[in-house]
Amino acid sequence: MRLPLTARHLFDTGATPAEAYANLARRTRQPLRAARAVCAALAIPATEVNRRLDDCYDALLASPRPGAEADTGELLEALGVFDIPKTPDDRDLAIIDLFLTAIDALGGIRAGHQHGLTRWFTTGNLTAAYLSLAATHPRPTTGDPTHYWTTLITAGELLTTTPTPDPRIKPALTHCRTQAATHSPHP
Repeated sequence: MRLPLTARHLFDTGATPAEAYANLARRTRQPLRAARAVCAALAIPATEVNRRLDDCYDALLASPRPGAEADTGELLEALGVFDIPKTPDDRDLAIIDLFLTAIDALGGIRAGHQHGLTRWFTTGNLTAAYLSLAATHPRPTTGDPTHYWTTLITAGELLTTTPTPDPRIKPALTHCRTQAATHSPHP
């Protein structure tokens, strides 16, 4: 059975990557092979697939529980194993660099938030990353609010340079400007 072809067929019939994984894992009883097939069908580069699966192999794929294929597929999806990487252009790289600068100015970030941001950077969903950061506030004792908000203003302005920017960016940018004005040092 050519598993990547089967996974592609499952996608064509509306299955999510998690559902395709569960279907293949149930059929083959080979979770690692099923995960690789889903990634191959998504055209994720082999070196990236190896890295992602190495990171979660022991916890999720080494000792599969019969009947848990759907749960495992959902976990693999939530961990970003099936995320399709987008090659960033120069503008995207500049925005990501600004986001990383803002993250440093936060003064600390929760692991789950960092994981979500990394997934958005990988998939090119920079609007979601921006909205998430705009809704976050720097830590009062370790963060640098002025630097954080001004960096997000610059990132937001870059995000609005597309021909049809996401309409959610403008209110988030306004929020960042308000926060920057609130946290700017007064003479």
